[in-house]
Amino acid sequence: MSNSMGVASVFVLSSLLLSPLAMAEESQAFVARNAERAAVLQEAIAAQKSEQAQSLEQTASKADASDASES
Repeated sequence: MSNSMGVASVFVLSSLLLSPLAMAEESQAFVARNAERAAVLQEAIAAQKSEQAQSLEQTASKADASDASES
């Protein structure tokens, strides 16, 4: 009997402790924060792609210049 009461009390306490996390997905603040994080991530990805493209262009132009000087 006491074993089942212990299990039930652990279940109830864990439910009470974790309920704010479950409700957070429904709150407007949670949705807004996730949207902001997604926008920042997209900007970072775009900036990284831009930097990679610029470095590839610089590498290509250096390779073209060295090929032209060798000829």
